Amino acid sequence: MPSLTLSNDFRSIVLNSTPLIDVRAPVEFEKGSFPHAVNLPIMNDKERHLVGTCYKKYGNDEAVKLGYKLVGDRVKEERVKTWSDFIEASPDAMLYCFRGGQRSKISQEWISQSGKEITRLKGGYKAFRNYLLNETEESCKHFKPIILGGRTGSGKTILLRGLHNSIDLERLANHRGSSFGRKITPQPTQINFENALAYELIQKLDKGFNHLVFEDEGKRIGGVYIPKAIASYLEEAPLVVLETPMQERVETTFNEYVIEAQKMYKDAGHKDNLTEWKDGIQSAMDRIKRRLGSQRHQHVSDIFENAFGEQLKSGSLEGYKEWVEYLLIEYYDPMYDYQIQKRSEQIQFRGSSEEVLKHLAQF
Repeated sequence: MPSLTLSNDFRSIVLNSTPLIDVRAPVEFEKGSFPHAVNLPIMNDKERHLVGTCYKKYGNDEAVKLGYKLVGDRVKEERVKTWSDFIEASPDAMLYCFRGGQRSKISQEWISQSGKEITRLKGGYKAFRNYLLNETEESCKHFKPIILGGRTGSGKTILLRGLHNSIDLERLANHRGSSFGRKITPQPTQINFENALAYELIQKLDKGFNHLVFEDEGKRIGGVYIPKAIASYLEEAPLVVLETPMQERVETTFNEYVIEAQKMYKDAGHKDNLTEWKDGIQSAMDRIKRRLGSQRHQHVSDIFENAFGEQLKSGSLEGYKEWVEYLLIEYYDPMYDYQIQKRSEQIQFRGSSEEVLKHLAQF
């Protein structure tokens, strides 16, 4: 029979993007998990609840007996097959439960009895999570940050994604980082965001980068927060400002907020995708009404309505460019200029895309 191996080499798991089987119940997995983890539970939510209640009333032995009863022969066979199929596809996979205790040990034993072998994480989810949190805090000692700033639409994200030593916080947060930045798919939980960021930091630093480039985001991206240690470190970092002509900014923002956003709704199979996209935009405009003021809010809403009407009538999207330019001038630019003025002493360099790339190549 194959040996029941344990491992707490969490660094290797991160660097190799090791596939993981999370045998916790779905309700636990949804609160937080790790990159490359799949939830194949030994007990579903209902079974876990019944076993937990039994444990509180009658103790561990009775709870274990109930667990074996609930996950009887047929159910056990199905779950072992699911695990075995995953191991067939990912032979380097590892297994964990919350503390690396009974659930993952029993799962590992059942897999072993079926003729397969899998390593179990020592300390389980809790130990791996603590490792990632600690590595995130410690990472600040091992790199110098550079913040890439610039007005909305200047192409910061496009430039950032072309750098090997960058960390794309917006991608990790599944959000475009602005009032109009929500996507169809939900943002990760705070725990998942933190875990994914820890993976990125560990992997980038392992490649020997002394400087890491981040987009200018603030402390929050949509509904998730950058870990305090990282956010505080980035606040003091030098700023490199990307300067882009207004027409290019309009085109970039138009492509992101209109063309790509409408495509997302369509690709997601939404029946009335244009109306749903429009509702999302109007909700975003309502969220900035107080900052815009009633008169400007009404004006930008009218521009948008006219552009939407023209799209329905002729299929033309050109009218949205006027809407985008108005938003940039009246909403985004004043807000950005105010923020950047407060941090003027941190500005290390200003320039075009080519100039900024040349500057960043020094680090």
